[in-house]
Amino acid sequence: MTTRADRSRPFTALKAMAAALVLGLAGSAPVLAQGLFSPAVTVNDRIVTNFEIAQRARFLEVLNAPGDLVEQAREDLVNERLQQEVGERYGMLASVEQVEQGMTEFAARANMSVEAFLGAMQNEGVAPETFRDFVAAGITWRNIVQARFGPRAQVSEEEIDRALTLSGSDGGAQINIAELVVPITPENSEQIRTEMARLVDEIDGSIGSFSQAARSYSAAPSAQSGGGLGWRPLSSIPPQLRAMLLPMDVGDVTDPVPLGPAIAIFQMRGLDETGFVEPVVTAVEYAQVLIPGGQSAEALGEAAELADEIDTCDDLYGVRPGGFEIVTLPAGDVPGDIALELLRLDANEISTNLTRADGTQLLFLMLCGRSTELPEGGRDEVRAALFQQRLESYAAGYMAELRADAIIDENP
Repeated sequence: MTTRADRSRPFTALKAMAAALVLGLAGSAPVLAQGLFSPAVTVNDRIVTNFEIAQRARFLEVLNAPGDLVEQAREDLVNERLQQEVGERYGMLASVEQVEQGMTEFAARANMSVEAFLGAMQNEGVAPETFRDFVAAGITWRNIVQARFGPRAQVSEEEIDRALTLSGSDGGAQINIAELVVPITPENSEQIRTEMARLVDEIDGSIGSFSQAARSYSAAPSAQSGGGLGWRPLSSIPPQLRAMLLPMDVGDVTDPVPLGPAIAIFQMRGLDETGFVEPVVTAVEYAQVLIPGGQSAEALGEAAELADEIDTCDDLYGVRPGGFEIVTLPAGDVPGDIALELLRLDANEISTNLTRADGTQLLFLMLCGRSTELPEGGRDEVRAALFQQRLESYAAGYMAELRADAIIDENP
């Protein structure tokens, strides 16, 4: 199964550095055909030439940036003329030393020296001056933004606490997956495993095929929606499953995963990462009640009545004394089928999808909560992420003001 690492391309690692330097960048790149050294745009009497646009677009193309690179190059260079104007006015232009250091750090992202990087760029049709100007512009803007907005962007301890609270619930990294779950018995387990492995080969890489297979074969409640579980906090995924999913690309399907009385396969459908360090889920607490009758109408009716009588796990002590169990386990020790059910639940939500004792008992599950701990250095990383987000917001607003006040003439 192909991983992200397998599909990496030259210079891909530099994209993050580019974004950090210019506080936002995207862009695709056919070379402009005529009048390369004539003005393309005039910004407050400062000229951007067709040659500069073509060079910047080519540079972005080498970095594998997406989108219309010629248009993005034009917009970036217009912004940089305004940034240069402010930098000159307040004495914040990038120094020679800053530019050299920035070029060194940028090239190091590709495990190259500046000289080797410049040579590689020249082989791709990018002039050394294009790279130097790009780095200088990014540093100048960083100098301006930090000096102008740095004090206003400071993050309080209360804001860090709030960010951590959010990342422990609905914030932080989110993952979108789909499931296909098939019950097994001792008699058919080998046959089902073989058929599931064959199915993985057939549907791997295709969201449509996975959805169709889930509707046809899955015994999970998600079957009606093609197996989709929607976006869930990454921290709520069982650790073993999380380790399988994270290296995958969208559309990739896991090998069959045993879940006690069932076997399942999962498809990666999306990963939304943020700058926050999300607390790690260390333990899960849940309540379980065994109701005779399995999935019979009587048992499901009793479960529905119980659900109506309780709002939290603690309510069971008064409603059903002695007839339930509160279980607290390390996240990695929760039985597979229960872990998958709890994945679908938020605190105080209920599942009645599982059975025990060969289907003769209904397993009533209620998620009480998840325990988390913050990795070492987590507060500092959250503070840095919030500070950077705030700076970027101020920078975007300031650039909008500069453009609104500028005289920008597009030359035919």
